[in-house]
Amino acid sequence: MRTLRRAVNGQPGLPRSAGCSHHTVTAPRHTPYIILARLPPSTTSDMSTVTSETELVTLADLRAAADTLRGVAVRTPLLPAAELIAGTGDGVWLKPETLQRGGAFKFRGAYTYLSRLAPEVRARGVIAPSSGNHAQAVALAARLFGVPATAVMPTTVTAPKRAGVERLGGRVVLAGTTTQHRMDRAMEIARDEGGVVVPPYDDRTIIMGQGTAGLEIAEDMPDVGTVLVPVGGGGLSAGVATAIKLMVPSARVIGVEPAGAPKLTRARAAGEPVWLDRTGGLADGLLAVRIGTLPFAHHQTYIDDVVTVEDEALRDAMRFLLDRMKLVVEPSGAITVAALRQGIVRPVGKTVAVLSGGNIEWDGLRALLDG
Repeated sequence: MRTLRRAVNGQPGLPRSAGCSHHTVTAPRHTPYIILARLPPSTTSDMSTVTSETELVTLADLRAAADTLRGVAVRTPLLPAAELIAGTGDGVWLKPETLQRGGAFKFRGAYTYLSRLAPEVRARGVIAPSSGNHAQAVALAARLFGVPATAVMPTTVTAPKRAGVERLGGRVVLAGTTTQHRMDRAMEIARDEGGVVVPPYDDRTIIMGQGTAGLEIAEDMPDVGTVLVPVGGGGLSAGVATAIKLMVPSARVIGVEPAGAPKLTRARAAGEPVWLDRTGGLADGLLAVRIGTLPFAHHQTYIDDVVTVEDEALRDAMRFLLDRMKLVVEPSGAITVAALRQGIVRPVGKTVAVLSGGNIEWDGLRALLDG
């Protein structure tokens, strides 16, 4: 491991006090964000410099992000789900980020990130390497700021996902089939056109924005006992865990990831992020091959446990949410409810399950529900 100091296309600093332009991150040699440090001087000569070391998000950071999002992002409600009550729990509620702008929690981080770019840097455009929700969130945030957005998506992207970005005014560029293919192409575009790459999860600003969902849970239910949150690359789970533990230290925070992508489970066993040989399953938004470095640091400090869920349980949870709660939820978003319905996590005290998103195509939804 090494500490990275980088000058990056006007990447936003995350100040403890207004006006500071420094934030910190530690990254291994081969994470995508190392590539950011290799931009040629011509792309960074007139841009703000960001120094990177490790520093966890604070409560003040989360509240600053919430101020930024006030009146822009949806403050999603807590919906009671009486049929999920089991054991000694005092009730279960759902935090439906399916109702968020763009259909998923990702808008919180994307808008927060863009808001912290210098206006002249932001005007050059933003670039999102993504296969889905992150791309749409960045395109939406860019439209609100009136700047161009480019989504670098896989060649296998479905027509509805591509159309979702284009409907929001984003340009779509196709590149390979892996996360690294998309990141490499995004960096090429940044070098050639001068735009800013918006990281999907391994970034302090992104964690701040995503963590506002947890801040809302703690504010709306200050006596919450258990919070379940999906784990993908780690931005949402890191942010929510941080907010809950700083606001309600006695609460348990449980990360839930698919059995086909146990990157946090493996990282906790190893004591550091590790690369998975492969990932797979229905929860396509949670199939990162490695937990983010900075999210992992937050997990180690704030998360109590992580559990895994099999694909068949996701189908059951999606059916339950559609039938009983009248919510359309994608497999990744339904994973927390799956953990409750399968008895993998038993509610202790008032329990909240975060539903991370609802962006699923009609054909895919029909296939999953009929399968």
